[in-house]
Amino acid sequence: MDTHAFKRSLHNSERYNRRGFGRAEEVAGSLEQAYQSELIGSIRENGYALRNGRLQVRLAEAFGFCWGVERAVAMAYETRRHYPTERIWITNEIIHNPSVNDHLHEMNVLFIPVEDGVKDFSDVASDDVVILPAFGATVQEMQLLNERGCHIVDTTCPWVSKVWTTVEKHKKHAFTSIIHGKVKHEETLATSSFADTYLVVLDLEEAHLVCDYIEASGQSKGNREEFMKRFSKACSPGFDPDRDLVRIGIANQTTMLKRETEEIGRLFEKTMLKRFGPMALNEHFLSFNTICDATQERQDAMFALVEEPLDLLVVIGGYNSSNTTHLQEIAVSRGIRAFHIDTPERIGPGNRITHKPLGEDLVVEENFLPDGLLRVGITSGASTPDRVVEDVIHKLIALSESYA
Repeated sequence: MDTHAFKRSLHNSERYNRRGFGRAEEVAGSLEQAYQSELIGSIRENGYALRNGRLQVRLAEAFGFCWGVERAVAMAYETRRHYPTERIWITNEIIHNPSVNDHLHEMNVLFIPVEDGVKDFSDVASDDVVILPAFGATVQEMQLLNERGCHIVDTTCPWVSKVWTTVEKHKKHAFTSIIHGKVKHEETLATSSFADTYLVVLDLEEAHLVCDYIEASGQSKGNREEFMKRFSKACSPGFDPDRDLVRIGIANQTTMLKRETEEIGRLFEKTMLKRFGPMALNEHFLSFNTICDATQERQDAMFALVEEPLDLLVVIGGYNSSNTTHLQEIAVSRGIRAFHIDTPERIGPGNRITHKPLGEDLVVEENFLPDGLLRVGITSGASTPDRVVEDVIHKLIALSESYA
């Protein structure tokens, strides 16, 4: 379908809003009370450091709410103020943070139910209000809501929309979109819905597999059956690697590791150059910069933080938050004791922490804080409010005093 034409038509609809309702001042107090923190502000002013007894806290110099997240949350609050009695739905979590989504539940905002990975829109009625979250919604979902006569409030982050524009350019020129992302992540699902032909690669390892196939296909040695077995759930319907990997363009889920996205792009460029030669490269390879500034800033700040002497590091954010998980990966790659928690309540009772090791289920670790001088690094994902970070710091202060 012509997704560009559909978006243009939707954006011109009287039932569609992506700019808010001019009620920013009305909701500012509620947002400040729920999410902002005087303590975090003072720590920032003190060089991102806090000392309390034996505890030394070092904050990453970029963390927490990004502009896109702040915009999405503010628009959700404005929507409830603008539609005080109407039923309001969200097609998914507004952002990947439990405390923010709990606040919306308390405001009587409904969430589209999901069963076995499939959303059920059957209870959504004409004239209901439906919020599209910060990481967007698929074209098919937007079509359904538009045809049903819903009022659509679109909080999609502009950086995500930029990626959609990129894959539409790929489609216009008959290029396959190679999307660096997680197949089941809501943002990647939305992005792939704007593409025609696509293939999702999770990491550099999978990118190498694809590039090896591209090179082998040029010599008539590509193992198509093995390739399709590996990527059958990560590609567009009817995908044919021998046909669809001849002209490719690079895109990404905005919350992936910046350095890996860049390396994947260089790898594909080198592969297409080797197969088709420099004179024909532009006919077979397209690349646009779709890396989110906020994601990049938080990752760069994390790389700086892990260079400091730390005894442990706490990463705060939703367990389904991709950008938070990648911050954890950076700490793990440096051999630092890293604990990923989604709420302050994961700390305690006693000197224990319930956390999610990378790629594993939740575990409980006793004797969480060691004795003596304690140097703790802290960062948080782009969906985590400062108020949550403050509460984690208070927990650490209390523990460090109790278990000196």
